Amino acid sequence: MPARIAFTIETPAGPRTTSLTYERRGAGEPLLLLHGIGHHWQAWEPVLDVLAAEREVIAVDLPGFGASDGLPEGCPYDLSTVVPVLGAFCGAVGFERPHVAGNSLGGLLALELGREKLVRSVTALSPAGFWSESERRYAFGTLRAMRGAALALPVPLIERLSRSAAGRTVLTSTIYARPGRRSPEAVVAETLALREATGFHQTLAAGRTALFRDVVPSVPVTVAWGSGDRLLLRRQGIRAKQILPAARLVRLPGCGHVPMNDDPALVARVILDGSR
Repeated sequence: MPARIAFTIETPAGPRTTSLTYERRGAGEPLLLLHGIGHHWQAWEPVLDVLAAEREVIAVDLPGFGASDGLPEGCPYDLSTVVPVLGAFCGAVGFERPHVAGNSLGGLLALELGREKLVRSVTALSPAGFWSESERRYAFGTLRAMRGAALALPVPLIERLSRSAAGRTVLTSTIYARPGRRSPEAVVAETLALREATGFHQTLAAGRTALFRDVVPSVPVTVAWGSGDRLLLRRQGIRAKQILPAARLVRLPGCGHVPMNDDPALVARVILDGSR
């Protein structure tokens, strides 16, 4: 069952307490998993048990998403705030300098944790922050449309759509290349997570200026991109390789923006290889 932990963070108004929800499994070297905007820790469910066979894994709901608290009032949802929060979280749960894997927003956060030398290795799956301005506007417009649809659809209709492969395609084809593989229960849960994410708008606003243009010294980095990514187009992976020339760039054939569901075996292997 997911756990919840409260810990202290520094804010412009002084120390404040926040709490995050997380799932912990397995044994071995520590591995932290970070989801994308509007999602929750369950995005990692397809690969969790495979990863937990070799690692002690924590999949966390980011601040303002899933069942985690939002950030205290006055705290922006930008990298300079969220990265120290994740560092404090790792300290609270006893995860000293873990490996980290992140998807989308989580991939950008993983790279920032690597740049700050808070982790042992980084695996970034379709990370945010390597876009051109037009690509960013397209991605943000798509995310706003997804959020608007999640808010507008009545829950009974979401549940009814989730029962068929065609309905799951309507609900999730923007992020999955193979939406029919997602279970009805998971599709309902992640659609509700998107509509109920208290940190969605603040995170999107902070992301307008989010660009990753720095090296990640002394930390092994893997960047992986789905060939069928419809949200952050795969050419951004080439840009990431140019900015991070020492990184390993991996193509994920047949995968969309959230590849853990499209090809769990491949994604788990990429993450484990990156953390060796």
